[in-house]
Amino acid sequence: MTSRDIYHEKQVRELCALHALNNLFQSRDAFTKNELDYICNSLSPDHWINPHKSILGLGNYDINVIMKALQARGYEAIWYDKRKDPGCLNLQNINGYILNVPTDYKISFITLPLRRKHWITIREIDGFFYNLDSKLDSPQFIGQETDLLCFLRDILNSKDKELFLVVTSETEKDQNWLLDQDGCINLLNQDRDAEVVQLKDISEAVLLPSNETEHCNRLS
Repeated sequence: MTSRDIYHEKQVRELCALHALNNLFQSRDAFTKNELDYICNSLSPDHWINPHKSILGLGNYDINVIMKALQARGYEAIWYDKRKDPGCLNLQNINGYILNVPTDYKISFITLPLRRKHWITIREIDGFFYNLDSKLDSPQFIGQETDLLCFLRDILNSKDKELFLVVTSETEKDQNWLLDQDGCINLLNQDRDAEVVQLKDISEAVLLPSNETEHCNRLS
């Protein structure tokens, strides 16, 4: 499969969460703006100004909306503790990765001195991993599993970026997204209520095994 065959939804207004979800499911019809707006209203039905999206109605949905949307399709989004190396992950049981990263705010061609958050999907397609950021002109090839781990380590080393794992509800329940190895902690005791999720800043560095560090250096 070439990049031309991969569904890659491009950025429109502040709908990066919608694009991330549709890119994750590889379909323009997976989710709609109306569905995400409905989820916003169901999360805060008594608020005149909805805290889960842009006040202008242009998007800018938060993690609570993404989690509820995934749950409606039988999936869960698990916040990954960046103090733990991604080598703990059972990649075979993870359906995709959603990143929350800082981005510049633009109006037309003018960049304003404001920092916003942006949602990005990473997923495997035909044995290779791709960055399906809606702000990219085309899907960005990452590579195979070892390349993905290096990519994720770079993300997790930044205090401004967060990683969410997308898994089936059954996988989340059975903890099968995490390898059974020393040093991997059980993260599933965290609150699973999608209405009370906060992005956290944890600055502790991730230590790489020497052989994997060498591989990452070759890629950079």
